[in-house]
Amino acid sequence: MGTKPSGPATEPDWMSDFTYLQPDFANMNADHPLLEPDDVLIDLHVTTRHALLEEIARHMARRHCLPRDRIAESLAAREQLGSTGLGYCVAIPHARMAEAKRPVAVFARPQIPLAFDAPDSKPVSDFLALIVPSDSPQQHLELLSSIATHFGERSFRESLRSAADAASVARCFAPIRVHD
Repeated sequence: MGTKPSGPATEPDWMSDFTYLQPDFANMNADHPLLEPDDVLIDLHVTTRHALLEEIARHMARRHCLPRDRIAESLAAREQLGSTGLGYCVAIPHARMAEAKRPVAVFARPQIPLAFDAPDSKPVSDFLALIVPSDSPQQHLELLSSIATHFGERSFRESLRSAADAASVARCFAPIRVHD
């Protein structure tokens, strides 16, 4: 006659094959940097606002699987309401889109600064484009506030202007975090 194992019941071996289906609670509600080096475009060959927004849309579509036409339309529609130029040669083109599942950003620096109807009438050399989910208006406002605060600091703008490569630009924005 066989004997029954004593002690606590153990998990059958076949269940270990399904551990990848378990939620990763350690990474839920994690935060991550707003900007990654792969989302930095330096020395863009654009000469108009429209061309800049198209390049940003193309990049966001490729990197973040969002519809390029909708990104370009959304950013252009927001600019129609009023320029997102802040002065000090910086701008934050931004929009909300239902297709976005989390905030995404692209930094763009054209070879030649662009006229962007900024309040100080200076051309803009540094752009941070932002797309936020439509159902996250509070997060949209909080990100805009944080970005504008950073752009308002002379030391931040100087660090950003001296950043010559994508990794250096991304490091400038590292304090701005996105919460999933």
